[in-house]
Amino acid sequence: MPVKKKRNIVEEKEVEVVEDSAESQAETAKAMKETASSGKDQTSLTDIEDYIKTSSYLGTKVITPGMRKYVYRRRMDGLAILNTLIVDKKLADAINFIKQYDPKDWVLVCKREAGWRAVKMFSELTGVRIFTKKYPAGIITNTQLPDFFETKMIMICDPWLDKNALNDAKNVRIPVVGICNTNNNTFDIDVLIIGNNHSNKSLGLFFWLLSREYMKAHGINKKLPSLEDFVGEKLVLEEPKKKRKEKVAEEKLKEAEISIEERFKKLAEQEAEGSSTKVGEGAKEGV
Repeated sequence: MPVKKKRNIVEEKEVEVVEDSAESQAETAKAMKETASSGKDQTSLTDIEDYIKTSSYLGTKVITPGMRKYVYRRRMDGLAILNTLIVDKKLADAINFIKQYDPKDWVLVCKREAGWRAVKMFSELTGVRIFTKKYPAGIITNTQLPDFFETKMIMICDPWLDKNALNDAKNVRIPVVGICNTNNNTFDIDVLIIGNNHSNKSLGLFFWLLSREYMKAHGINKKLPSLEDFVGEKLVLEEPKKKRKEKVAEEKLKEAEISIEERFKKLAEQEAEGSSTKVGEGAKEGV
């Protein structure tokens, strides 16, 4: 009797939305810039700071076998850090693949709430059909369903949360583009995007870049909203605590100096007023 080989599966766990601290952002920025300083390896889609500001490179404490080769290192707290240059390269490759399909020929699935804003904006700009909150299992496989339709490709934002869509795509043998974090298994993903798929910032960046390139490729003449519109909040490359403390200390010192100057000025004015009063009184006595 043949022995069935077991897949080496690491359990995919739902984890919290993760965004990087200012200290880690600064450290990662320095490391990635040093890696890219040779000029041979540069981010092609956008500046490296955009990946850092959105924590797109930040993984989880779980690393599956399929994602291990993309991990740059682990942080002291155990979180995996993805290689930002590879994040950019894989995203660029995926966008080039997606651009082959007309808007009517593929669907986008995103069950994670953190991605809804960006996914909806992408759909409004491009006309691509989307499923958020819930994907109706069997909608592309069961011809008896009233909402049944055929599609040529599916993109999912998380293989674990969007597993119904992944299974359907597998059953009808159509390609799947998937965004995978370090805790995701990459089985059945044909075109892989690696990155933080738990954060609105990271997903906002991915779909902003996809919107920009897809609209160019298909001649969609619409104004592209800003990256911050896709993210839903202001993006800043935060400074480490040490620098922030130094700035606060400098500001307090300046305030103290201004306060001392104002006090001296008031004292000088009071002395001037006092001396002028005495001079006036002396003049009266002389009269």
